[in-house]
Amino acid sequence: MTVQVIERDESKMSHEGLAAGVRIWEVHQQGQLVGMFHEEHQAHQYRQELETLEHQRESQ
Repeated sequence: MTVQVIERDESKMSHEGLAAGVRIWEVHQQGQLVGMFHEEHQAHQYRQELETLEHQRESQ
């Protein structure tokens, strides 16, 4: 499984969000956006949860 955490591209954010200094981290699983977080550590926690679930499915 491929799970990635990337910072949201500024071109996808509103002018207001950019002006306010908002940063968003996206979680992608197999190329699909599956989550968005304002805190990077939350995005990585979600990535770890997804990876754990995938490993459990593979073990069964």
